[in-house]
Amino acid sequence: MTEPMSLGEAGAERIARRIAAALEARGIPPVEGGPIVDRPTNEPGDPEFHRQRRAEWALKRWEAATPYRYQGATSSNPGVRDWAHRAATEPRSAGFLLLTGSFGTGKTHEAYGALRLIADAGPEKYEFIAVTAPDMYALLRPGGSERGTEYEVKRLKRIPLLLIDDLGTEKITEFTEEATYRLLNERYNESLPTIITSNLEADSRDEKGARQGPDLTTTLGARITDRLRQMTTVIGMDGPSRRGAA
Repeated sequence: MTEPMSLGEAGAERIARRIAAALEARGIPPVEGGPIVDRPTNEPGDPEFHRQRRAEWALKRWEAATPYRYQGATSSNPGVRDWAHRAATEPRSAGFLLLTGSFGTGKTHEAYGALRLIADAGPEKYEFIAVTAPDMYALLRPGGSERGTEYEVKRLKRIPLLLIDDLGTEKITEFTEEATYRLLNERYNESLPTIITSNLEADSRDEKGARQGPDLTTTLGARITDRLRQMTTVIGMDGPSRRGAA
């Protein structure tokens, strides 16, 4: 096999002159060199074009699955926005997001705002389920779903994004504790982004370790809160109730 040969600068210049002469003979003017345009073309084939198409599709899914009250939801909390960015770009490392605070402080609004931010980022895949804790337990009880309990459990375990609203409002029973643990443990093991809102603090203990009131540990049990501690961003929502102003 013949070894490749280098033309060298002189050889390359001779070839360039010949090409220029041939073009001139055909009446084709030379093209002046200039800067290369290296920016998004917003056309098929450009990554930004496809990201925008994915975002449009995801936002339509968000609108279809979001209650009317939260159709205008956006997130203004920096911590929530940071978590949403991680969930959109590196979902397996985002972990859980726990929003705590008293009634009417905007937890659910921020939760839907986070889901909207993820959609707007144009992720490769966008699916979510949003459910209140009471409705979730109703579905998971025997006879609570026409499709069967195991079907509902698998659906909640495997959905890429899950929002559980008002966790801790139900009276804790052996059933609710086991159902919650199975669900959160599976999503923990699969590193699936999960948003939880609760009126209860994650941990109400003071500096001396004394509990100042009910919290998620006393309500849900240590098994569940131990899981939450290991991969959860906890954000407390403070301030007056928004419901009275509405």
